[in-house]
Amino acid sequence: MFGHHGRVVEGSISVGDVLTAKVDAERRAKTVRNHSATHLMHKALREVLGTHVQQKGSLVNGERTRFDFAHNAPMTAAEITKVEALVNAEVLANAATVARVLPIEEAQKLGAMMLFGEKYGDEVRVLDIGTSRELCGGTHVQRSGDIGLFKIVAEGGVAAGVRRVEAVTGDNALSYLQTLEGTMNQLAGTLKSAPAEVPERVAHVLEHVRALEKELAALKGKLASSQGDELIAKAVEVKGMRVLAAVLDGADAKALRETMDKLKDKLKSAAIVLAAVEGGKVQLAAGVTADCMAKVKAGELVNFVAQQVGGKGGGKPDMAMAGGTDPSKLAAALASVAGWVAERT
Repeated sequence: MFGHHGRVVEGSISVGDVLTAKVDAERRAKTVRNHSATHLMHKALREVLGTHVQQKGSLVNGERTRFDFAHNAPMTAAEITKVEALVNAEVLANAATVARVLPIEEAQKLGAMMLFGEKYGDEVRVLDIGTSRELCGGTHVQRSGDIGLFKIVAEGGVAAGVRRVEAVTGDNALSYLQTLEGTMNQLAGTLKSAPAEVPERVAHVLEHVRALEKELAALKGKLASSQGDELIAKAVEVKGMRVLAAVLDGADAKALRETMDKLKDKLKSAAIVLAAVEGGKVQLAAGVTADCMAKVKAGELVNFVAQQVGGKGGGKPDMAMAGGTDPSKLAAALASVAGWVAERT
């Protein structure tokens, strides 16, 4: 029924040599379990998702079964659980597998599932595993209980309208669950909580992180604001306009903007560039008060500085943001601001 092709991995053979074929019994048993589980899974998927589910390909080996089928949406967690429950119910029922070779018309009358696009002869092998009835020439378990345990481990899309499910059986399912449990216990240990309390504990930790981030943002704002007050003294006079170009330590984009607004209010007629450096990146903000926008535009000013620190940016005439990648050129770039403003006034 099947042609088997061997490969010479070691040594050499010639015509007339007598060979003994040896099957890796353990690997074969694992593959057989996965193969039989595929039939039960196919039936369960049709039951849970609908009869439009059609096999589009499968790959069975000793590790797992991979099954592709026609379906237009990701499976929900509830659908996966339902498929697992149906297959495992069949496994626990432990029905004997029945294989019969019948004329194809008779197989059709019995309602055997035929794989779309397969070529069948006049006589076919009808395989009953649990309540699944499919045409199949492959090797299967003697009873559905031999599968041991069935667990879906992955579900995803592989093409338009085609989903892929991967599942494990027998000792592979056991080791999958043990690995999962090990991970869970490790996580519980790190969080100093019982495994059942991990979700609640993680939610609590995330909430704490969010509160700290909020607090940090507020502190950055305060720090920037206090620095802003000191910066006013550093502004230089350029033809009736105050020009300020300075670095704000520890500020983020939000703190730069907030400090910019305060400085504009205090300096009245001004062109301002504020910079912050974090993780090798430069963050820039430029601001121009309303009465100076005819001469200087914030978008052009921020771009002039950004280009010197390996970046670019832009924005409105009164407020603009930019980024750069070369903090080593920042001091020189800020020092050139007053000259650039002078040329335009």
